[in-house]
Amino acid sequence: MGVEDLIAYQKAFDLAMEIFEVSKSFPKEECYSLTDQIRRCSRSVCANMSEAYRKRKYERHFISKLTDCDAENGETQTWLRFAFACEYISEEYYNSRLEKSKEIGKLINYMINNPGKFGCK
Repeated sequence: MGVEDLIAYQKAFDLAMEIFEVSKSFPKEECYSLTDQIRRCSRSVCANMSEAYRKRKYERHFISKLTDCDAENGETQTWLRFAFACEYISEEYYNSRLEKSKEIGKLINYMINNPGKFGCK
């Protein structure tokens, strides 16, 4: 089983791609701030999860990288809120992506609390 098989990874990847698509419509003046930030943190959830999964032989490293995932997921939520407050996304879009992000957070925390189920010794 690879990291791409994890439900948390799949959901985080899908959310990052949805954010990428919607951020294409953000104003050009946001290119180097909100657009860049929301893309980076949403993608970082998957990147850190990949690193955690590859280092799962070391439980502390696995958990540490997953806490980084959780932090990046929280940052994604904050940038979504800014995008909504700036009226770049609709309330419906904001609420649905926020719920997806919260679900991803629950899955990440399950992994943090149950490292043995993911190959840690």
